[in-house]
Amino acid sequence: MPQVIPLLPEDFIENLDKYSLREIAFKVASALLQDVIPADDLKAIIEDAINFPAPVVKLEDGTNVLELFHGPSLAFKDFGARFMSRVMGYFLKEGEKQLDVLVATSGDTGGAVALGFLGVPNTRVTILYPKGKVSPIQELQLTTNGRNIRAVEIDGTFDDCQALVKHAFTDDELNQKFRLTSANSINIARLIPQTFYYFNAYAQLLREGKKDVVFAVPSGNFGNIGAGLLAYKMGLPVKQFLAATNVNDTVPAFLRTGIYEPKPSVQTWSNAMDVGNPSNWVRIMDMFSDDPDELKKILTGYSFTDDETVYAIHYIFKKNNYVACPHTAIAWMAAKEWKEQNPTDEVVFLSTAHPCKFPEVFTEEIAQAIEIPEQVKELEERQKHAVALGSDFESFKEYLLNELV
Repeated sequence: MPQVIPLLPEDFIENLDKYSLREIAFKVASALLQDVIPADDLKAIIEDAINFPAPVVKLEDGTNVLELFHGPSLAFKDFGARFMSRVMGYFLKEGEKQLDVLVATSGDTGGAVALGFLGVPNTRVTILYPKGKVSPIQELQLTTNGRNIRAVEIDGTFDDCQALVKHAFTDDELNQKFRLTSANSINIARLIPQTFYYFNAYAQLLREGKKDVVFAVPSGNFGNIGAGLLAYKMGLPVKQFLAATNVNDTVPAFLRTGIYEPKPSVQTWSNAMDVGNPSNWVRIMDMFSDDPDELKKILTGYSFTDDETVYAIHYIFKKNNYVACPHTAIAWMAAKEWKEQNPTDEVVFLSTAHPCKFPEVFTEEIAQAIEIPEQVKELEERQKHAVALGSDFESFKEYLLNELV
Protein backbone atom coordinates (compact mmCIF):
# COMPACT_ATOMS: atom_id res chain seq x y z
CA MET A 1 0.00 0.00 0.00
CA PRO A 2 1.11 3.62 -0.47
CA GLN A 3 2.25 5.19 2.81
CA VAL A 4 -0.25 7.98 2.16
CA ILE A 5 -3.41 7.77 0.06
CA PRO A 6 -3.45 10.91 -2.12
CA LEU A 7 -6.55 13.09 -2.30
CA LEU A 8 -7.42 14.01 -5.87
CA PRO A 9 -8.10 17.70 -6.69
CA GLU A 10 -11.70 18.83 -6.16
CA ASP A 11 -11.97 20.30 -9.65
CA PHE A 12 -11.05 16.90 -11.15
CA ILE A 13 -13.75 15.14 -9.11
CA GLU A 14 -16.37 17.79 -9.90
CA ASN A 15 -15.60 17.55 -13.62
CA LEU A 16 -15.23 13.77 -13.93
CA ASP A 17 -17.96 13.75 -16.57
CA LYS A 18 -15.60 15.56 -18.95
CA TYR A 19 -13.00 12.77 -18.91
CA SER A 20 -12.83 9.44 -20.75
CA LEU A 21 -12.09 6.14 -18.99
CA ARG A 22 -8.45 6.23 -20.09
CA GLU A 23 -8.02 9.88 -19.06
CA ILE A 24 -9.48 9.07 -15.64
CA ALA A 25 -7.20 6.03 -15.37
CA PHE A 26 -4.13 8.16 -16.08
CA LYS A 27 -5.06 10.82 -13.50
CA VAL A 28 -5.77 8.25 -10.78
CA ALA A 29 -2.73 6.10 -11.51
CA SER A 30 -0.46 9.16 -11.64
CA ALA A 31 -1.65 10.27 -8.20
CA LEU A 32 -0.95 6.84 -6.69
CA LEU A 33 2.30 6.06 -8.51
CA GLN A 34 3.73 9.59 -8.30
CA ASP A 35 6.81 9.64 -10.58
CA VAL A 36 7.60 5.91 -10.45
CA ILE A 37 6.62 5.56 -14.14
CA PRO A 38 7.15 8.56 -16.48
CA ALA A 39 3.90 10.08 -17.78
CA ASP A 40 4.32 9.00 -21.42
CA ASP A 41 5.15 5.42 -20.42
CA LEU A 42 2.19 5.27 -18.01
CA LYS A 43 -0.15 6.57 -20.72
CA ALA A 44 1.12 3.87 -23.09
CA ILE A 45 0.54 1.15 -20.46
CA ILE A 46 -3.02 2.37 -19.86
CA GLU A 47 -3.76 2.68 -23.60
CA ASP A 48 -2.67 -0.93 -24.09
CA ALA A 49 -4.24 -2.43 -20.95
CA ILE A 50 -7.58 -0.61 -20.74
CA ASN A 51 -8.78 -1.17 -24.29
CA PHE A 52 -12.37 -2.24 -23.59
CA PRO A 53 -15.41 -0.39 -22.17
CA ALA A 54 -17.09 -0.50 -18.75
CA PRO A 55 -20.60 0.84 -19.41
CA VAL A 56 -23.23 1.72 -16.82
CA VAL A 57 -26.49 0.23 -18.12
CA LYS A 58 -29.82 1.42 -16.76
CA LEU A 59 -31.92 -1.51 -15.58
CA GLU A 60 -34.80 0.55 -14.20
CA ASP A 61 -35.26 3.96 -12.58
CA GLY A 62 -32.58 4.46 -9.94
CA THR A 63 -30.99 1.04 -10.48
CA ASN A 64 -28.09 0.48 -12.86
CA VAL A 65 -25.64 -2.29 -13.67
CA LEU A 66 -21.94 -1.60 -14.22
CA GLU A 67 -20.83 -4.17 -16.80
CA LEU A 68 -17.22 -5.18 -16.17
CA PHE A 69 -17.10 -8.29 -18.38
CA HIS A 70 -16.18 -6.77 -21.74
CA GLY A 71 -12.46 -7.62 -21.52
CA PRO A 72 -10.70 -10.67 -23.02
CA SER A 73 -11.38 -13.06 -20.11
CA LEU A 74 -14.98 -11.82 -19.72
CA ALA A 75 -14.51 -10.74 -16.10
CA PHE A 76 -13.73 -7.58 -14.12
CA LYS A 77 -10.33 -9.06 -13.26
CA ASP A 78 -9.14 -8.01 -16.73
CA PHE A 79 -8.70 -4.46 -15.45
CA GLY A 80 -6.26 -5.54 -12.75
CA ALA A 81 -4.49 -8.37 -14.57
CA ARG A 82 -3.78 -6.48 -17.80
CA PHE A 83 -2.52 -3.35 -16.03
CA MET A 84 -0.41 -5.34 -13.57
CA SER A 85 1.20 -7.56 -16.21
CA ARG A 86 2.23 -4.54 -18.25
CA VAL A 87 3.61 -2.72 -15.23
CA MET A 88 5.63 -5.79 -14.26
CA GLY A 89 6.83 -6.18 -17.86
CA TYR A 90 7.84 -2.51 -17.87
CA PHE A 91 10.10 -2.95 -14.84
CA LEU A 92 11.63 -6.25 -15.94
CA LYS A 93 15.05 -5.61 -17.43
CA GLU A 94 16.85 -7.79 -19.94
CA GLY A 95 19.09 -10.35 -18.27
CA GLU A 96 17.26 -10.19 -14.95
CA LYS A 97 16.09 -13.30 -13.13
CA GLN A 98 12.78 -14.63 -14.47
CA LEU A 99 9.71 -13.42 -12.57
CA ASP A 100 7.53 -16.21 -11.16
CA VAL A 101 3.96 -15.12 -10.55
CA LEU A 102 1.95 -17.27 -8.12
CA VAL A 103 -1.81 -16.79 -8.12
CA ALA A 104 -4.70 -18.49 -6.32
CA THR A 105 -8.10 -18.33 -7.98
CA SER A 106 -11.67 -19.09 -6.99
CA GLY A 107 -12.82 -18.54 -10.57
CA ASP A 108 -12.13 -15.42 -12.58
CA THR A 109 -8.74 -14.22 -11.33
CA GLY A 110 -6.83 -17.10 -12.91
CA GLY A 111 -8.28 -16.63 -16.39
CA ALA A 112 -7.64 -12.88 -16.37
CA VAL A 113 -4.08 -13.31 -15.07
CA ALA A 114 -3.39 -16.07 -17.61
CA LEU A 115 -4.44 -13.88 -20.53
CA GLY A 116 -2.83 -10.78 -19.02
CA PHE A 117 0.59 -12.46 -18.72
CA LEU A 118 0.40 -14.82 -21.70
CA GLY A 119 3.55 -14.29 -23.74
CA VAL A 120 4.95 -11.52 -21.50
CA PRO A 121 8.75 -12.00 -21.77
CA ASN A 122 10.73 -13.26 -18.78
CA THR A 123 7.60 -14.11 -16.75
CA ARG A 124 6.08 -17.43 -15.72
CA VAL A 125 2.66 -17.84 -14.08
CA THR A 126 1.53 -20.68 -11.81
CA ILE A 127 -2.21 -20.70 -11.15
CA LEU A 128 -3.68 -22.68 -8.24
CA TYR A 129 -7.39 -23.48 -8.38
CA PRO A 130 -9.67 -25.68 -6.21
CA LYS A 131 -10.65 -28.97 -7.81
CA GLY A 132 -14.30 -29.12 -8.85
CA LYS A 133 -15.03 -25.62 -7.58
CA VAL A 134 -14.67 -23.50 -10.72
CA SER A 135 -17.04 -23.55 -13.68
CA PRO A 136 -16.08 -25.54 -16.82
CA ILE A 137 -15.39 -22.39 -18.85
CA GLN A 138 -13.34 -20.88 -16.04
CA GLU A 139 -11.30 -24.09 -15.86
CA LEU A 140 -10.64 -23.99 -19.60
CA GLN A 141 -9.44 -20.39 -19.26
CA LEU A 142 -6.95 -21.54 -16.60
CA THR A 143 -5.68 -24.77 -18.16
CA THR A 144 -5.51 -24.34 -21.94
CA ASN A 145 -2.98 -21.56 -22.43
CA GLY A 146 0.39 -23.33 -22.41
CA ARG A 147 3.51 -21.23 -23.09
CA ASN A 148 4.42 -19.40 -19.86
CA ILE A 149 1.21 -20.33 -18.00
CA ARG A 150 0.89 -23.39 -15.72
CA ALA A 151 -2.20 -24.63 -13.89
CA VAL A 152 -2.26 -26.60 -10.63
CA GLU A 153 -5.49 -28.27 -9.50
CA ILE A 154 -5.57 -28.34 -5.69
CA ASP A 155 -7.70 -30.89 -3.84
CA GLY A 156 -9.18 -28.32 -1.45
CA THR A 157 -10.80 -24.89 -1.30
CA PHE A 158 -9.79 -21.45 -2.53
CA ASP A 159 -8.61 -20.66 1.00
CA ASP A 160 -6.24 -23.65 0.73
CA CYS A 161 -4.91 -22.34 -2.60
CA GLN A 162 -4.40 -18.88 -1.16
CA ALA A 163 -2.65 -20.28 1.94
CA LEU A 164 -0.20 -22.19 -0.28
CA VAL A 165 0.66 -19.04 -2.24
CA LYS A 166 1.16 -17.00 0.93
CA HIS A 167 3.29 -19.76 2.49
CA ALA A 168 5.49 -19.86 -0.62
CA PHE A 169 6.30 -16.16 -0.20
CA THR A 170 7.67 -16.82 3.30
CA ASP A 171 9.73 -19.90 2.38
CA ASP A 172 13.47 -19.11 2.31
CA GLU A 173 14.44 -21.89 -0.09
CA LEU A 174 11.82 -20.92 -2.68
CA ASN A 175 12.73 -17.26 -2.44
CA GLN A 176 16.41 -18.01 -2.96
CA LYS A 177 15.69 -20.06 -6.06
CA PHE A 178 12.86 -18.03 -7.59
CA ARG A 179 11.90 -14.39 -7.95
CA LEU A 180 8.35 -14.64 -6.62
CA THR A 181 5.47 -12.20 -6.79
CA SER A 182 1.67 -12.34 -6.53
CA ALA A 183 -1.08 -11.60 -9.00
CA ASN A 184 -3.89 -11.84 -6.45
CA SER A 185 -5.57 -8.74 -5.12
CA ILE A 186 -3.12 -8.85 -2.22
CA ASN A 187 -0.93 -7.10 -4.83
CA ILE A 188 -1.63 -3.34 -4.93
CA ALA A 189 -1.00 -3.35 -8.70
CA ARG A 190 -4.28 -5.27 -9.02
CA LEU A 191 -6.28 -2.75 -6.99
CA ILE A 192 -5.03 0.47 -8.59
CA PRO A 193 -6.67 -0.23 -11.99
CA GLN A 194 -9.85 -1.47 -10.31
CA THR A 195 -10.37 2.04 -8.92
CA PHE A 196 -10.63 3.31 -12.50
CA TYR A 197 -14.09 1.89 -13.16
CA TYR A 198 -15.56 3.37 -9.97
CA PHE A 199 -14.48 6.85 -11.01
CA ASN A 200 -15.66 6.17 -14.56
CA ALA A 201 -19.07 4.87 -13.44
CA TYR A 202 -19.55 7.98 -11.33
CA ALA A 203 -18.57 10.09 -14.36
CA GLN A 204 -21.21 8.38 -16.51
CA LEU A 205 -23.93 9.12 -13.94
CA LEU A 206 -22.67 12.67 -13.48
CA ARG A 207 -23.34 13.25 -17.18
CA GLU A 208 -26.99 12.51 -16.37
CA GLY A 209 -26.99 14.88 -13.39
CA LYS A 210 -26.96 12.08 -10.79
CA LYS A 211 -24.75 12.38 -7.72
CA ASP A 212 -26.00 10.35 -4.72
CA VAL A 213 -24.37 7.13 -5.89
CA VAL A 214 -24.38 3.81 -4.01
CA PHE A 215 -22.24 0.88 -5.22
CA ALA A 216 -23.34 -2.72 -4.56
CA VAL A 217 -20.31 -4.96 -4.96
CA PRO A 218 -20.17 -8.79 -5.13
CA SER A 219 -17.52 -9.55 -2.51
CA GLY A 220 -15.34 -12.63 -2.00
CA ASN A 221 -11.71 -11.80 -1.28
CA PHE A 222 -12.79 -8.13 -0.90
CA GLY A 223 -10.34 -6.80 -3.47
CA ASN A 224 -13.08 -5.32 -5.67
CA ILE A 225 -14.77 -3.39 -2.89
CA GLY A 226 -11.32 -2.62 -1.48
CA ALA A 227 -10.57 -0.78 -4.73
CA GLY A 228 -13.86 1.10 -4.39
CA LEU A 229 -12.99 2.15 -0.86
CA LEU A 230 -9.55 3.24 -2.06
CA ALA A 231 -11.30 5.43 -4.67
CA TYR A 232 -13.48 6.82 -1.87
CA LYS A 233 -10.38 7.63 0.19
CA MET A 234 -8.97 9.45 -2.86
CA GLY A 235 -12.02 11.71 -2.92
CA LEU A 236 -14.72 9.93 -4.94
CA PRO A 237 -17.94 11.09 -3.24
CA VAL A 238 -19.70 7.72 -2.94
CA LYS A 239 -22.71 7.78 -0.60
CA GLN A 240 -22.52 4.11 0.42
CA PHE A 241 -20.86 0.80 -0.42
CA LEU A 242 -22.80 -2.45 -0.13
CA ALA A 243 -20.68 -5.57 0.38
CA ALA A 244 -22.80 -8.38 -1.06
CA THR A 245 -21.66 -11.91 -0.24
CA ASN A 246 -23.03 -15.42 -0.51
CA VAL A 247 -23.21 -17.65 2.59
CA ASN A 248 -19.47 -17.09 3.06
CA ASP A 249 -20.43 -14.08 5.16
CA THR A 250 -17.40 -13.44 7.38
CA VAL A 251 -17.43 -9.68 6.77
CA PRO A 252 -21.21 -9.05 6.91
CA ALA A 253 -21.24 -11.01 10.19
CA PHE A 254 -18.41 -8.82 11.50
CA LEU A 255 -20.26 -5.64 10.50
CA ARG A 256 -23.31 -6.91 12.43
CA THR A 257 -21.57 -8.25 15.53
CA GLY A 258 -18.16 -6.57 15.71
CA ILE A 259 -16.53 -10.05 15.89
CA TYR A 260 -14.28 -11.14 13.02
CA GLU A 261 -14.37 -14.93 12.70
CA PRO A 262 -12.84 -16.46 9.56
CA LYS A 263 -14.33 -19.85 8.72
CA PRO A 264 -13.87 -22.60 6.13
CA SER A 265 -15.36 -21.59 2.80
CA VAL A 266 -18.56 -23.21 1.52
CA GLN A 267 -19.11 -24.01 -2.17
CA THR A 268 -21.91 -22.02 -3.85
CA TRP A 269 -23.19 -21.11 -7.30
CA SER A 270 -21.28 -17.82 -6.99
CA ASN A 271 -17.98 -19.68 -6.77
CA ALA A 272 -15.64 -16.70 -7.23
CA MET A 273 -16.92 -15.44 -3.88
CA ASP A 274 -16.39 -18.67 -1.95
CA VAL A 275 -13.86 -17.16 0.45
CA GLY A 276 -14.02 -17.71 4.21
CA ASN A 277 -11.04 -15.55 5.18
CA PRO A 278 -10.79 -12.61 2.74
CA SER A 279 -7.24 -11.29 2.43
CA ASN A 280 -8.20 -7.72 1.58
CA TRP A 281 -10.21 -7.18 4.75
CA VAL A 282 -6.92 -6.49 6.56
CA ARG A 283 -6.09 -3.85 3.94
CA ILE A 284 -9.53 -2.25 4.27
CA MET A 285 -9.29 -2.12 8.06
CA ASP A 286 -5.88 -0.48 7.73
CA MET A 287 -7.24 2.14 5.31
CA PHE A 288 -9.75 3.14 7.99
CA SER A 289 -7.49 2.62 11.01
CA ASP A 290 -7.61 6.33 11.85
CA ASP A 291 -11.42 6.21 12.07
CA PRO A 292 -12.96 2.69 12.25
CA ASP A 293 -16.41 4.20 12.75
CA GLU A 294 -16.17 5.78 9.29
CA LEU A 295 -15.84 2.30 7.77
CA LYS A 296 -18.96 1.08 9.55
CA LYS A 297 -20.87 4.12 8.27
CA ILE A 298 -19.77 3.85 4.63
CA LEU A 299 -20.01 0.03 4.35
CA THR A 300 -23.11 -2.14 4.75
CA GLY A 301 -22.95 -5.92 4.50
CA TYR A 302 -25.45 -8.36 2.99
CA SER A 303 -25.39 -12.13 2.48
CA PHE A 304 -27.64 -14.37 0.40
CA THR A 305 -28.19 -18.10 -0.13
CA ASP A 306 -28.01 -20.08 -3.37
CA ASP A 307 -31.81 -20.36 -3.45
CA GLU A 308 -32.12 -16.58 -3.21
CA THR A 309 -29.47 -16.22 -5.92
CA VAL A 310 -31.31 -18.49 -8.36
CA TYR A 311 -34.59 -16.69 -7.63
CA ALA A 312 -32.91 -13.33 -8.31
CA ILE A 313 -31.52 -14.54 -11.64
CA HIS A 314 -35.01 -15.57 -12.75
CA TYR A 315 -36.61 -12.37 -11.46
CA ILE A 316 -34.12 -10.09 -13.24
CA PHE A 317 -34.60 -11.99 -16.49
CA LYS A 318 -38.41 -12.00 -16.33
CA LYS A 319 -38.71 -8.34 -15.33
CA ASN A 320 -35.84 -6.76 -17.27
CA ASN A 321 -34.92 -9.33 -19.93
CA TYR A 322 -31.38 -9.19 -18.55
CA VAL A 323 -29.20 -12.21 -17.78
CA ALA A 324 -27.15 -11.83 -14.60
CA CYS A 325 -24.43 -14.23 -13.50
CA PRO A 326 -24.76 -15.56 -9.91
CA HIS A 327 -22.31 -12.97 -8.54
CA THR A 328 -24.13 -10.14 -10.28
CA ALA A 329 -27.47 -11.42 -8.95
CA ILE A 330 -26.12 -11.23 -5.39
CA ALA A 331 -25.07 -7.61 -5.93
CA TRP A 332 -28.53 -6.87 -7.38
CA MET A 333 -30.21 -8.30 -4.26
CA ALA A 334 -28.15 -6.00 -2.04
CA ALA A 335 -29.05 -3.06 -4.30
CA LYS A 336 -32.73 -3.99 -4.13
CA GLU A 337 -32.74 -4.18 -0.32
CA TRP A 338 -30.96 -0.83 -0.06
CA LYS A 339 -33.38 0.83 -2.52
CA GLU A 340 -36.36 -0.31 -0.48
CA GLN A 341 -35.05 1.75 2.45
CA ASN A 342 -33.49 4.55 0.37
CA PRO A 343 -35.69 4.98 -2.72
CA THR A 344 -34.14 8.25 -3.96
CA ASP A 345 -30.57 6.91 -4.14
CA GLU A 346 -28.93 6.04 -7.47
CA VAL A 347 -27.67 2.49 -7.03
CA VAL A 348 -25.08 0.82 -9.25
CA PHE A 349 -24.55 -2.91 -8.82
CA LEU A 350 -21.43 -4.44 -10.34
CA SER A 351 -21.65 -7.21 -12.92
CA THR A 352 -18.32 -8.95 -12.54
CA ALA A 353 -18.50 -11.80 -15.07
CA HIS A 354 -20.21 -12.74 -18.32
CA PRO A 355 -23.12 -15.13 -17.65
CA CYS A 356 -21.86 -17.63 -20.23
CA LYS A 357 -19.30 -18.77 -17.62
CA PHE A 358 -22.03 -20.33 -15.46
CA PRO A 359 -24.30 -22.37 -17.76
CA GLU A 360 -25.23 -24.91 -15.07
CA VAL A 361 -27.14 -22.34 -12.99
CA PHE A 362 -29.54 -21.18 -15.73
CA THR A 363 -32.81 -22.62 -17.02
CA GLU A 364 -32.90 -23.50 -20.70
CA GLU A 365 -34.95 -20.38 -21.46
CA ILE A 366 -32.37 -18.07 -19.83
CA ALA A 367 -29.40 -20.00 -21.26
CA GLN A 368 -30.76 -19.55 -24.79
CA ALA A 369 -30.83 -15.78 -24.26
CA ILE A 370 -27.07 -15.67 -23.56
CA GLU A 371 -24.91 -14.64 -26.48
CA ILE A 372 -21.79 -16.82 -26.39
CA PRO A 373 -18.64 -14.81 -27.22
CA GLU A 374 -16.30 -16.16 -29.89
CA GLN A 375 -13.39 -16.65 -27.47
CA VAL A 376 -15.50 -19.12 -25.47
CA LYS A 377 -16.29 -21.18 -28.56
CA GLU A 378 -12.57 -21.38 -29.31
CA LEU A 379 -11.77 -22.42 -25.72
CA GLU A 380 -14.07 -25.44 -25.91
CA GLU A 381 -11.89 -26.92 -28.67
CA ARG A 382 -8.69 -26.82 -26.58
CA GLN A 383 -7.09 -29.51 -24.40
CA LYS A 384 -6.88 -29.10 -20.62
CA HIS A 385 -3.42 -29.30 -19.01
CA ALA A 386 -3.17 -29.22 -15.20
CA VAL A 387 -1.12 -30.85 -12.45
CA ALA A 388 -3.15 -32.33 -9.58
CA LEU A 389 -1.87 -31.77 -6.02
CA GLY A 390 -3.12 -32.04 -2.46
CA SER A 391 -3.45 -29.03 -0.19
CA ASP A 392 -0.26 -29.65 1.84
CA PHE A 393 2.56 -27.15 1.38
CA GLU A 394 5.39 -29.68 1.04
CA SER A 395 3.81 -31.18 -2.10
CA PHE A 396 3.39 -27.73 -3.61
CA LYS A 397 6.95 -26.75 -2.71
CA GLU A 398 8.31 -29.95 -4.26
CA TYR A 399 6.34 -29.22 -7.44
CA LEU A 400 7.81 -25.71 -7.67
CA LEU A 401 11.37 -26.91 -7.03
CA ASN A 402 11.16 -29.76 -9.54
CA GLU A 403 8.94 -28.38 -12.27
CA LEU A 404 9.82 -24.68 -12.47
CA VAL A 405 13.30 -25.08 -13.90
